[in-house]
Amino acid sequence: MSEYQQIKTEIDDNGLMIITLHRPDAMNAFTARMMHEVVDALDHADANDEVKAIIFTGKGERAFCAGADLTEGDKTFNYEQRQDEGGKPSVRGEDGSINWSAEQVRDSGGVMTLRIFECIKPVIGAINGASVGIGVTMQLPMDVRIASDNARFGFVFARRGIVPEACSSWFLPRIVGISQALQWCYSGEVFGAKEALRSGLISEIVPQADLLARAKEIALAMTAQSAPVSLAITRQMMWRMLGADHPMEAHKVDSKAIYGRGQQSDAKEGVMSFLEKRPAEFKNSPKSDMPEFYPWWDERKYS
Repeated sequence: MSEYQQIKTEIDDNGLMIITLHRPDAMNAFTARMMHEVVDALDHADANDEVKAIIFTGKGERAFCAGADLTEGDKTFNYEQRQDEGGKPSVRGEDGSINWSAEQVRDSGGVMTLRIFECIKPVIGAINGASVGIGVTMQLPMDVRIASDNARFGFVFARRGIVPEACSSWFLPRIVGISQALQWCYSGEVFGAKEALRSGLISEIVPQADLLARAKEIALAMTAQSAPVSLAITRQMMWRMLGADHPMEAHKVDSKAIYGRGQQSDAKEGVMSFLEKRPAEFKNSPKSDMPEFYPWWDERKYS
């Protein structure tokens, strides 16, 4: 695995990868480097069959991630100006129009959240403090989010003269409902863990000292007795069906998944271990044994 500058990673004895946002002097503020490092760590996690689940947290007790690094001042969100000053290719054509499909136009927070969305391992957020802007939107594609009692959240984009990013206009209404999502994004207010719990943004409030241990407990409960290939497929089935326009779309995928998995050794092992009253030993690997129908969404997959 690569040597990282702005995150730390470790894999514990239970196969849980902990990704720690690690810029404590800057309240773990988000940068393009951090995005690239997180994406690389997730690539390694998905390719490593020893990794059963992924836990995100932040370094220190002050912040999970305090949002985008604002040290560029008034140029922080003017990506075109920063590209020009950095000598990068312009996104404008000869007629002066913007090439909206240019790679440089892409929101870096969205690149990271899409990669979390694509993960084939369960993802848990252990939110240990302040989380605003990208610090909260990066949490949305995580499967479970728990927070310390001192956690704070804020969708502060309108107060900074920008708009929600990191695909949050897709994720947030699906998690908390359209009315609550708009209220938070319109006002930009910063709110505490109790409101986050009430609205379903998080599922538990945990004392700071117990946060990571509780996240590990949840991860183990979800993965210890389950087939890794089944978890990988289930994660994608659930998330992707949020965008389906009819339950028939789920039926199509369910049918392929049941048929495909039924031919693999895990299905036999799952039944026989139950009948023989013993723990299952699942051998199929997400790295090499995904059924041939997977990934079923290729024709709609974003690069």
